Amino acid sequence: MNKKAVIAMSGGVDSSVAAYLMKKDGFDCIGVTMKLFHNEDIEVSRDKTCCSLDDVNDAQRVAFAMDMPHYVFNFSDEFKEKVIDRFVTAYENGETPDPCIDCNRYLKFDKLYHRARELDCDYIVTGHYARIELDEQSGRCLLKKAAYPEKDQSYVLYAMTQEQLAHTMFPLGNYTKPEIREIAEEQGFLNAKKHDSQDICFVPNGSYADFIEYYTKRTYPGGDFVDTSGNVLGEHKGIIRYTIGQRKGLGISYTEPLYVLNIDKDKNTVTVGKDSELYSNRLTAGNINLISVEKIDKPMRVKAKIRYRHTEQPATVIQVNDKLEVTFDEPQRAITRGQAVVLYDGDTVVGGGTIL
Repeated sequence: MNKKAVIAMSGGVDSSVAAYLMKKDGFDCIGVTMKLFHNEDIEVSRDKTCCSLDDVNDAQRVAFAMDMPHYVFNFSDEFKEKVIDRFVTAYENGETPDPCIDCNRYLKFDKLYHRARELDCDYIVTGHYARIELDEQSGRCLLKKAAYPEKDQSYVLYAMTQEQLAHTMFPLGNYTKPEIREIAEEQGFLNAKKHDSQDICFVPNGSYADFIEYYTKRTYPGGDFVDTSGNVLGEHKGIIRYTIGQRKGLGISYTEPLYVLNIDKDKNTVTVGKDSELYSNRLTAGNINLISVEKIDKPMRVKAKIRYRHTEQPATVIQVNDKLEVTFDEPQRAITRGQAVVLYDGDTVVGGGTIL
């Protein structure tokens, strides 16, 4: 009897080809699209997002072409609670969140995974560019970078548990993006040339602050821009409009360029200073998840990424209770609360956590 797999189909080319590859390998496949929100609720249009009604239709048509059952699961309540509300709260607290990590953590590999198990499916499958391997020596499932570095998405998957990794497959892990589009064209998929969706699916035009004000129906009070000595340099337009390292849009006249160094929610101040003041060689991370090891009980040499587009850097990490203490060999620019730090040993994800 063939093994069964639930394919998370977003309507994009990657998940469509993932479904095709699983069918080709003999799996009994069920296509599933997660309905996460209503477009009109967050003012987004088709070309700016995934998971819209049009994307659902694209996924259904691809599944139909492959003679694959397709269902839509309404996870909008969970998405609101676990992703959007957490996103808004982070900005209100002067942090810079990564909602894609939360979506993977709480929706794709938790809510959808459990729904797949209820359907007696052996695996959940997504179109992520990453690889999963079993370490025969330790018995642990390992999360590894994709073979195609330009599309590697292991950073946003660091929160996966051993159970989830054991029941997940990433069929695109050894392919390049051009190869995926070529397969889609060969199969006649209508989305073969469809553009990749933007990172934040529910934020129109990339304006996080506008989205937050629309979503909360609130306006956020202005406050003081201050230097590191506490001198007032101007007035900001609400802390949700700023992130660490930001230079543009400050509106401060000064003798040299200024950058956001810190955001203080309690005082409603934004501290600014020189670029050189943005560098630090230490961070603490909480809400941690370890994959390749059970615990880091002595200093461990790793390479660490502090944001998705960051080039990983040499560092030493030690676990102190439920937190990670990371010390970089060289100071890093704009280490930002709310972002994730992800640790690597070569191509293998050691684990990661949220920067505190």
